[in-house]
Amino acid sequence: QVQLVESGGGLVQAGGSLRLSCAASGRTFSVYAMGWFRQAPGKEREFVTRITWSSGSTYYTDSVKGRFTISRDTAKNTMYLQMNSLKPEDTAVYYCAANAGGRKYDTRTSYRADAYEYWGQGTQVTVSS
Repeated sequence: QVQLVESGGGLVQAGGSLRLSCAASGRTFSVYAMGWFRQAPGKEREFVTRITWSSGSTYYTDSVKGRFTISRDTAKNTMYLQMNSLKPEDTAVYYCAANAGGRKYDTRTSYRADAYEYWGQGTQVTVSS
C-alpha cells in the first residue's frame, strides 16, 4: 500500500503561483511513476503531468506546458507541482496519483487515470480573475 497526501492548494489571483506537494508513505520503494490530475466542477478528471520516479522523465499536457513544472525528491518521497502564470481555467481539485506496480504502466498511456492505482484526497486550487 502507498498513501498519498497532497498539500499546498489555495486561492490565488490570475498570474500568480502556487506549489503543490504530494507526500508518499508506505511501500514507496515500489513506486514507478507519479502524476498530477485535476478535476474542475462539472468536468471529468484530466491529466496534468507525470514523472517517472527513478529517471525523472516528465510529460505534460499541452495546456500547462511552460507554466507548470513537476519534480520529485526521492529522499523525501515527495512530488511537487510548481504552478506559475495561473489562469482561472486552472481552477480545480488537484489529485496526485502513483503507480506502484499494481497496474501495467507504459509511458505512452501514462496520461490515463487507470495507469495509477493510488490516489490522494485532492487539494483545491482556485484562481480568481
